[in-house]
Amino acid sequence: MDTAWFLGILEREGRLLASAAAEAGTDAVVPTCPGWRVRDLLRHTGVVHRWAAAFVADRHVAPRPMDDHPELDGAELVAWYRDSHRRLLETLAGAAPDVECFTFLPGSPSAPAFWARRQAHETAVHRYDAESARGGTPAPTATDFAVDGVDELLRGFHARPRSRVRTASPRVLRVRATDADAVWTVRLSQEPPVTTRGADAEAECELAGPAEELYLALWNRRPVPRISGDPALAALWRDTSAVT
Repeated sequence: MDTAWFLGILEREGRLLASAAAEAGTDAVVPTCPGWRVRDLLRHTGVVHRWAAAFVADRHVAPRPMDDHPELDGAELVAWYRDSHRRLLETLAGAAPDVECFTFLPGSPSAPAFWARRQAHETAVHRYDAESARGGTPAPTATDFAVDGVDELLRGFHARPRSRVRTASPRVLRVRATDADAVWTVRLSQEPPVTTRGADAEAECELAGPAEELYLALWNRRPVPRISGDPALAALWRDTSAVT
């Protein structure tokens, strides 16, 4: 799973997102993002693409805010999103592997690898959002990519102090992909969750299902395929795990 692999997925997901958005129309409601219409989805994802590309292109080593959303709509907005996606791809593909810039999750071998991975998952989830607005059968998500996305979410995003998934006393949650050799143990407490690969502790609740369905469920796009054990822990995840 190297940078080129993630860039290939990012390229595909961005094209699919733009196509679904164009078919749905920018005024279409996005069922998976309450309160959003397709124009909000395109503006958000395009701004994120440009924000990410700028870190790499300008070698910014400190965080900085995103730009304001453009006041575009309709076909002009779809074209602007396509251009944002293209700029991101070109920036990441042309970056030297040793470029140093701001990143915000642990574990990547380089900054371009981090941003290729992060933007591939950002775009894949929002592609699903655009397809939910369009209707019809969504494009499939490859099992290995979905497993990586679950890993990024659990061991990256929810390892940060800003994760709101907390419990008053220690609890253990299991997450299991049933179509891959992938299982995670999530230890919950008053501190940020601590997630390890493997089933190395007895769990009080397990969230399980095919990797693609689990990936979308953990990002709160679909219901968890299968819940066993204490349903309160599954409800805790649903209610507090939104990434901001």
